[in-house]
Amino acid sequence: MATGKRKAAAKNPLTAKKGPSQFTVIAVIVVVAFAAVVGVGVYWKNSGGGIAVPANASAQGVTVGNEAAPKTIDIYLDFQCPICKQFEAQAGQTLDQLVSSGQAKIVYHPIAILDRASSTRYSTRSGAAAGCAAAAGVFPQFEKELYDNQPAEGGAGLPNEQLVALGQKVGAGGDFAQCVDDQRYAPGSPRSPSRRCATACPAPRP
Repeated sequence: MATGKRKAAAKNPLTAKKGPSQFTVIAVIVVVAFAAVVGVGVYWKNSGGGIAVPANASAQGVTVGNEAAPKTIDIYLDFQCPICKQFEAQAGQTLDQLVSSGQAKIVYHPIAILDRASSTRYSTRSGAAAGCAAAAGVFPQFEKELYDNQPAEGGAGLPNEQLVALGQKVGAGGDFAQCVDDQRYAPGSPRSPSRRCATACPAPRP
């Protein structure tokens, strides 16, 4: 007769009860629905031009995890959005488990719904910087750093110098600093092949 204790079965993140509150999930769904309506993705394809898309990403967003994973989780995020940060804090560990176990991949869609609340278009700048992090192969780590250092909604946001420092902290090298400074992956950036200005073009950076 076996005398050893049976090992507890590993918990499946898809069925475990622990996770984000119903309020948080509903709030994020509202943000996603709003984003889908207004269409403010940081990376997009202009009808008359090319695509300003980072390496290791697509026009839809940045994929984290095995491309062949059976499930896909789409996350629309604005790095100045407090609800987005709350969702990451409550669901981030579960999402990491789903990715590491191969059960799902995540497609992150940077959006800029709070530019109107920032004097420096921080939502766009941080989303573009995340594109630079994707190109440098450190998007997941940079995403967490942006949330850990999230500025208050309605403020100017982090300066480019701090965005660069956060990226370098997690291992972004090469021309990462220049990429952030140029806002290479921001819609309408002078460095972007999708540059199209209906009227006056915005200043390239604060």
